[in-house]
Amino acid sequence: MIGIIGGTGLYAMQELAATRTHTLATPYGAPSAPFTIGTLRGREVAFLARHGLEHQLLPGEINFRANIWALKSLGVRTVIGVSAVGSLRQEIHPGDLALPSQYLDFTRGTRAASFFGGGLVAHVSSAQPTCRATAALIACVARSQGVTLHEDKTYACVEGPRLGTRAESLFLRTAGADLVGMTNVPEAFLALEAQLGYCTIAVVTDYDCW
Repeated sequence: MIGIIGGTGLYAMQELAATRTHTLATPYGAPSAPFTIGTLRGREVAFLARHGLEHQLLPGEINFRANIWALKSLGVRTVIGVSAVGSLRQEIHPGDLALPSQYLDFTRGTRAASFFGGGLVAHVSSAQPTCRATAALIACVARSQGVTLHEDKTYACVEGPRLGTRAESLFLRTAGADLVGMTNVPEAFLALEAQLGYCTIAVVTDYDCW
C-alpha cells in the first residue's frame, strides 16, 4: 500500500476508486484526519490530509507521530508527502515541482520528533532520508508528462507559522537550501524510524524573500 499525505491545497484525491473512510486511534493520539483508502490504477492507496480536512492545523500543531504510526499500521510501505514550498533559487520557478533528497531541520524543538525514548534508545542514520527508488519513479512519470521537475534538492524546514525575513531567507540559501517549507520535519525522519520509504513532492508556490 502507498500512503499519500496531502499538504496545503490537497485535501482529497478524486482519482481514487472504491474509496472508504477509516478512522484510526494511535498511542500518540488522533491523526490529522480520517484516512481515505481506495485504489489508483490497481494499487491500494491511503490518503491523509496533513493539515486536516478544513486546513485547521498549523504546522506546529500536526500530530506527525500519529500520522506516521497510523500509516504504518494500515500496511503502508511507501509514503509520498506532497508539500507546498517556497523557492530559494531563481531557477526553481513557482509552478514547478521538486524532489528533495536532503532536509535541513530549523524547527524549534517543540514538535514530537521521534518514536524513541521512554526507555527505548535507538539511533537511525538519516544520511539518505528519502527513498531513491520512489523518487526515480516519480521523476520518470513527471518527465513523461512534460512537468518541470527539479531533482536532488535540499528542503529547509522552519517552524512557522510566520514566513521568514530576508535575512533568514539569505541564511537558508547560504546553508545550501533550495526550498523552504514547514512540515517535512519531523515527518520524513519519523517515516525513517518506522522503516517506511519516504519521498517529498514539493510544489513550488512562490519565491522566498531573499
